[in-house]
Amino acid sequence: MARAASLLPPRGRPRLARALGAAAMVIAAVAACSNGQSPAAGGAAPAASGAFPATISHSFGETTIPAEPKRVVAVGFNEADFVLSLGVVPVGVRDFIGEFPEETRPWAQDALGGAKPEVVGGNEINFEKVAALKPDLIMGVYSFMDRSTFDTLSKIAPTIPALAEGTTAATWQEQTRITGKALGRAEKAEEVIAATEKKFADARAANPSFEGKSVALDFVVEGTTYKLGTDDLRAQVFDGLGLEAGPTTETLSDERLSELDKDVVVVVGVPKEALAGNQVFQNLTAVKENRVVYLGDYSTEFSGAIGFGSPLSLPYAIDIVTPQLASVLGGSAG
Repeated sequence: MARAASLLPPRGRPRLARALGAAAMVIAAVAACSNGQSPAAGGAAPAASGAFPATISHSFGETTIPAEPKRVVAVGFNEADFVLSLGVVPVGVRDFIGEFPEETRPWAQDALGGAKPEVVGGNEINFEKVAALKPDLIMGVYSFMDRSTFDTLSKIAPTIPALAEGTTAATWQEQTRITGKALGRAEKAEEVIAATEKKFADARAANPSFEGKSVALDFVVEGTTYKLGTDDLRAQVFDGLGLEAGPTTETLSDERLSELDKDVVVVVGVPKEALAGNQVFQNLTAVKENRVVYLGDYSTEFSGAIGFGSPLSLPYAIDIVTPQLASVLGGSAG
């Protein structure tokens, strides 16, 4: 099954991506080898004095980073954005996969400064490419690496995997903080978090009609309907705007589409016309009362932005979706 922020099972990529473990390789072979409007954008901040050595606890134990990293490889699917948000340009990145062209994502271009990091894998991590880049830190908080992959990467450089085992990925705030600690930029990480949270707070203040309203996040992939919950991090932009999506992502049969009938329905993956003949969907009260927001397919900047779910991309997503939600719930389009 396809994956990444543009495809499902959702982000809830915890469920899906555990099946994407990297292929085994010979250890010896490895050893041989926003358009500037995001509040997170900014110049590089030097590592804080005394930040290293830094020891980070995670799902496989602990990793110690002995000194300030100079060559960072981001093997998590969204990891590059978090590194960039703290003023560090990674030398290697993981392919986002799917329909969205992440190389040109507008929210990251200023932070990239024209750099084109080497792609070190897609569904699987290419260990040889990682090793060839001679990294001194490998960030994989959102990589879904298994223990074997962690052990292999750790022979190349200090490696940071998911913070905890299980099906719930780190929030964007948690991922920012762990990246900040790994890079010796904890203070910068707090500044980035505060600026992004202010963006959410300003949008909520301008749209008090959002608060407490229920939202059904209707993501359609190859004819299958998923109702996203907050266990899928692509829901966090809506949660941050004060809407309630429910806790659990579910697959809905046509007979269960009535469960989408909330204060507002957000549709991603298919155009309005594709649902015109679905009588269960058309009979939803929200549909009859025009309380539906259609956000396009998985190649759009909005889908990419919520897929990265980073301090760089979330402000961009807020600017796209807030006026559309305001048009059906009432509120400010600004």
